[in-house]
Amino acid sequence: MKKRTKEILEILDAQYGTEYVCYLNYETPWQLLAATMLSAQCTDARVNIVTKDLFQKYPSVVAIADADLKELERDIKPTGFYHNKAKNLIACMKKIRDEFGGEVPRSLEDLTSLAGVGRKTANVIRGNIYHDPSVVVDTHVKRISKRLGLTKNEEPEKIEQDLMKELPKDHWILYNIQIITFGRTICMARNPKCADCFLKKYCKQYRM
Repeated sequence: MKKRTKEILEILDAQYGTEYVCYLNYETPWQLLAATMLSAQCTDARVNIVTKDLFQKYPSVVAIADADLKELERDIKPTGFYHNKAKNLIACMKKIRDEFGGEVPRSLEDLTSLAGVGRKTANVIRGNIYHDPSVVVDTHVKRISKRLGLTKNEEPEKIEQDLMKELPKDHWILYNIQIITFGRTICMARNPKCADCFLKKYCKQYRM
């Protein structure tokens, strides 16, 4: 690991600690999967409001697999893109029920075979449920990793590969958790608080 990367991680650890935090509320693997699918183009806070009632109404994989499409659309409407999300949720839970014995699969290949599940969602499950080291590339990770010079790529899959080479395995999941907080509070996409930033000496854009 480069000295520069080590320093960045030490500062993040000091600021945010090293505990694994998930910002989506869930009790079971399938609930985290559903919540992560709903979180696309939506805030975690809003998803948590929706899933509070959703998981009571649909208490299992089978309940969502058997859900009425139009009714499910109404139930998840506040998360946006609800036509697609409802269709994918039902198809995803049907496949888990029929092909995976009702259990959320573990491998990247199996997870990404599910409707509406890309690498980012798959890695959230692998990291939080199965504790398999994985790098989740969301909008914060993409933007800030580029600003910190940890990647030059635009494509999430290439950024994921870069970060896997750059970061030690014990920080793969942690880095995402820390960067989400950092991205929401200091290094926002618009109007970042550069004056308050404790990583500005490592930032490629701050020097401009």
